[in-house]
Amino acid sequence: MITVNHLAVSQSDRIVWMLEELGLPYQINWFDRGDDMLAPQAYLELHPAGMAPVVSDGERLMTESAAILEYLSYTYGEGRYSVQHDDPDYVNYLYWMHFNNNVQSVFFLKMALGGDFSAHPDNVIAKTAGRREQRYYQHINEHLADREYLAAGRFTCADMMVMFNLTSLPLFGGRGIDDLPNVVRYVDALSSRPAYQKAMAIAGPAAKNAG
Repeated sequence: MITVNHLAVSQSDRIVWMLEELGLPYQINWFDRGDDMLAPQAYLELHPAGMAPVVSDGERLMTESAAILEYLSYTYGEGRYSVQHDDPDYVNYLYWMHFNNNVQSVFFLKMALGGDFSAHPDNVIAKTAGRREQRYYQHINEHLADREYLAAGRFTCADMMVMFNLTSLPLFGGRGIDDLPNVVRYVDALSSRPAYQKAMAIAGPAAKNAG
């Protein structure tokens, strides 16, 4: 049985989404954040990295969303949510699988600076990060101008990776997407997937521990 050690309001909701897409049985071990919004000590002890998600499948204990999604795609889905290395869209797929890390690095810096890059006009790091934030989001909007999905013309792990940044980060001070029409269309389409809706009801930002 696959176990998702789910930290409330975290990227582990991606894993639940993948499991729902695959129709696999799984169980959730729920951990609430503390009043400081940090993971509790019990969660940090699950894995040496101390980061969500942490997923177990038999004797395998895994972390890092991208790695877990690829593992599940190949182990249980015959790779149907991945892109093969000989596919012309493979490089594009790799890029969007890792796009998430750049966006989140900017998000955490923004929070450390009080949530507003423009409030630090003389800080070169703030100015650089603010510019990056705008360019990252404009880039994805332009990329989606004539695409339904990010990679390979079909739904893949890359879409599961990026969706969190577009839907959850704005809830906590991240850049919104209302001025990005192609991104709004994309988010609306993915949000209509039954597996996504079920996963968010179970483990999304507004979900509560069902016991």
